[in-house]
Parts: sequence; C-alpha cells; structure tokens
Amino acid sequence: MARDPARPARRPEEQQTTFLDLFLDLVFVFALLQLSLVLLDRMHWSGAAETLLLLLAVLWVWDATSSVSYTFDPRHSAIQAVVIGCMFGSLVMAAAIPEAFGAHGLVFAGAYVAVHVGRSLLVVIISRGDERQRLQVRLTLWYGVSAVPWLAGAVVQGWPRGVLWALALAVNITAFWIGWPVPRLGRANASDLAITGMFLAERHRQFFIIALGGMILDIGLGLSSNPFDADHVAAVVVAFATTVLLWRIYIHRAGEVLAEAFAASCSPLRVTGRAVNAHLVMIAGTVVISAGIHLVVRHAFGHTRPSWAAFILGGPALFLVGRATLEHTVFGRLSRSAWSRSSRSSPSRRQRSSCRRCWSPPSLLSSWSVSP
Repeated sequence: MARDPARPARRPEEQQTTFLDLFLDLVFVFALLQLSLVLLDRMHWSGAAETLLLLLAVLWVWDATSSVSYTFDPRHSAIQAVVIGCMFGSLVMAAAIPEAFGAHGLVFAGAYVAVHVGRSLLVVIISRGDERQRLQVRLTLWYGVSAVPWLAGAVVQGWPRGVLWALALAVNITAFWIGWPVPRLGRANASDLAITGMFLAERHRQFFIIALGGMILDIGLGLSSNPFDADHVAAVVVAFATTVLLWRIYIHRAGEVLAEAFAASCSPLRVTGRAVNAHLVMIAGTVVISAGIHLVVRHAFGHTRPSWAAFILGGPALFLVGRATLEHTVFGRLSRSAWSRSSRSSPSRRQRSSCRRCWSPPSLLSSWSVSP
C-alpha cells in the first residue's frame, strides 16, 4: 500500500531506523559526556543522586522524542521539523547539565519542559484527523502537569530543587504506568502506540553505542590534553581496551538476538520492560566508567583515593549487573556455554516456556506496547 503523503502516521511494517533517528542521537553523545563530567566533579552520594536524576531526564527526552519518529513517518517534513527542534532543545539541556543544580537550573528545566510540551503540542496539530492524536493530547496535558514541579524546582536552591525535580519525574513515570488518563479521553490502550520488537531492539542497541561513543570522546580528550608519555599512553590503552570489552560483552549472544527475543516472546511488554531497564542500568554504568576513565587517564600513576576506586570499580560492576539482567531476559537464565551452540530459535522456546512464570512492570523508558 502506498504511503499517503498527507498523513504522517507510520505503519508498524514501515518501522526501521532512519537517518533522522541517527541524527537525533548525536546530541546525546554530548549529553552523556556532560553527565560523566558532573559525576566526576561531585564524587559523593548527593552528587551521584543528582547525576542519576539528570540521566533519567535525558533518557526520557531521548525516548519520548524517538517515539515520534517510529510512530509517525520521519519522511514527513513537519515530523522532521519537530525532531530537529527537539534536538536543539536537548542540546540546550545538555549544555546546562554542569550547572543544572546551580546557576543554570532554569535553563535546564525550561528546555526540558519546552521539548516535551512543545513536541506533544506540535504533534497534536500535525496528527489532526489521525487516531493517534488522542495519545498526543494526553501526553501534552500530563507534561503540562509535570512542568509545574520542574519550573518550581528551578527557582529554588539546594535540596528542594532535587526533591521537586524528582517529583516531576515521578509524575512522568506514574503517568506512563497508568496510561496517561485524561477525563473524557480515558487511558491509552495497546492500539494507541504499537511498535515492532525489531525496531525497539535496534534503537536501544544504538543508544548503547552512543554511550560508548561518549567514552571514546572522553578518552580522546584525555589523550590530547596530556603529554604523550609512557604513563598516559598506557592509561589510554587500558581505557580503550575497557571500551572494546564493554562493546564485546554487550553484543555477545544476547545483544545480537535481542530482536528475536522480542519477536518470539508471548509477552512482548514483559520482555520490553526488562530489556529497556537493563539498558538503563548499563548506560548508567558507562557514565560512571567514563568518570573513572577521566581519572585513570589524567592521573595514570598517581595516588588512588578511596572515592576514585569506588567509581573505577563501581562503573564496570553496574554495567555487568545490567548486562546480566539483559542476558536473563533474553535467554531466561544466565549465560551458559550451551547457548553458543544453540540455534537462533532457542530464545523462542525459552521465552514461551517462561511466559507463565514471569512478569515485570512496564519499563520506565519503553513504549506503551510492542508488536512482535
């Protein structure tokens, strides 16, 4: 069936990654690098909590903006304009991250609110006459509700800002869990937003590569800003080898057959929730690892403080927790050598056998439903 150029809606069979998706992702390389620098500057528990809150906000913007390009046709000029506008807003957010809990709180919160409310409002206008417009109306209203604590937190200082921003994120998360209910419109249902498992798996694999790109950027900046002596070059080699190992560990089996696990499962939403939450943990791990790489490269053979050791060792541990969760999600158990000899249909049997035993809530960053 030929595409109607007047309608921006995108059918599930048309869902595949486009250049617009990859273009959007570029902004978030910078955002993740900024987060690692914030964590490096605030190596204490409150700093870690602040970084986690900012990371959740950044990932929420990425996920919500990505949903536009897989729900609506990215070849439509109006949809392209919306995504590019969100890119600029995300760039402003990323630039404000270092002082988000300081002088630039209003810039960060204002950009966050403008991206979400502006994107949803524009899509409401663009999708006029389309059945998916109702979901965008729900999103616009709920993002308007969460805008209140975001902006209120931006005008106060200290711990109240963190509390109000955490409340704002809780509003976004809770609204997702309960289907963005709105009087007279009701809740969203499975038909309002359905995507293919293949597309979802591909997009989250790509975002993990973005996280690794931030690590490569940090390694390169560290190498260029220090002498090319044996100490610093050795530290860079270790940091680069760590990045390669993360990539290799990620793609080994579970990363390669993630899409097949989505397609084979009799409960795609359960698999989606666990897989996307696993990616969240792995990406958080790469942010911590980036901070550790910064320390290793710039202080190659210096004295290691206890707080430094916590970040240098804690980042890989956090990544492995997320990766083990992904492995368990795809195969139904932790990795065994037998899986390397199994056919690519193995996830199908395992997932079907475990559907009746396992359940997990929707992920914080995944879509409302997934089509296998």
